[in-house]
Amino acid sequence: MRATVMYGAGDVRVENVPDAQIKESTDALVVVTRAAICGSDLWPYKGMPASEIGRRMGHEFIGVVEAVGKDVHKIKVGDLVAAPFAWSDGTCEFCQEGLHTSCLHGGWWGGIELDGGQGEAVRVPQADGTLFPLPVGRDHALMPSLLTLTDVMATGHHAAVSARVGPGKTVAVVGGGAVGLCGVIAAKRLGAEQIILLDRHADRIALAREFGATDIVRERGKEAVERVRALTKGFGVHSVMECVGYEESTHTALSIARPGGAVGRVGVPQDETMPAAMPTFFRNVTISGGPAPARAYMDELLPDVLEGRIQPGKVFDFAGDITKVPDGYRAMDDRKAIKAIIAF
Repeated sequence: MRATVMYGAGDVRVENVPDAQIKESTDALVVVTRAAICGSDLWPYKGMPASEIGRRMGHEFIGVVEAVGKDVHKIKVGDLVAAPFAWSDGTCEFCQEGLHTSCLHGGWWGGIELDGGQGEAVRVPQADGTLFPLPVGRDHALMPSLLTLTDVMATGHHAAVSARVGPGKTVAVVGGGAVGLCGVIAAKRLGAEQIILLDRHADRIALAREFGATDIVRERGKEAVERVRALTKGFGVHSVMECVGYEESTHTALSIARPGGAVGRVGVPQDETMPAAMPTFFRNVTISGGPAPARAYMDELLPDVLEGRIQPGKVFDFAGDITKVPDGYRAMDDRKAIKAIIAF
């Protein structure tokens, strides 16, 4: 089968690899119909050391179940399923608490030993706890929006929940990539009154406005903080969603939260230390977030997608088949595309 393998920074290839197959009794074999390239895939694309072995890529995919192990009882052959970006058993203590990304028996797609979602098929561990059956056909018109539930829409929602977004609140979204744009959707969905996007790219700004952003801040650093405060009577916002992960974006996010406000961090941190520790302490700012338990949010978000109340699939502005995966990486890295969808 064909799959995406990264061999180092800027070196992404589509190659023939061993066919995915069931190895454990709790596995399912899923033939991929749609996959995506994630903003977090760009971190190794920018800086991964050269490797002769390579690393399988992709953690956002939808597909059809081709086979199941003898201990899989909820998922059936022929089901169209969405796979969240982390696999989990659905039964451990943390899964029961809705924190599937901390599953005691879970893990992450890709790498050296596991299949990645940017390939023709995937062995899915813990299939009953991981896979989410979709009540539509494989070529349904809403497939792009359904694919976002595997990561970016769930992550945007997680940022909003972590930042305690609610009716009547002022919200800032730091970063207008696919996650940040889905964060705008989430903030609107949860009733935010004012939604400020911090970004400077015209295509992202236009989509953010369509999704519900009320204000745009193009400045960065100190100027961005001053601008947000000017938009909020000098107080700062109730809720901040940090959707980038850089030191500067994190510092900005922490600086624009009002006293007693909350920051939801979902951008993968690129630094070990957190800035603005002392000021946020004395302003009683709550800092939360992390990798989104996408599996826990699917039941809640699915009806809004199916009934057209939210349209997160609009974040995809690059499309192609598996041969176009390297082009998708380049387009996203060059900021010529927000997010790439791959059809099989």
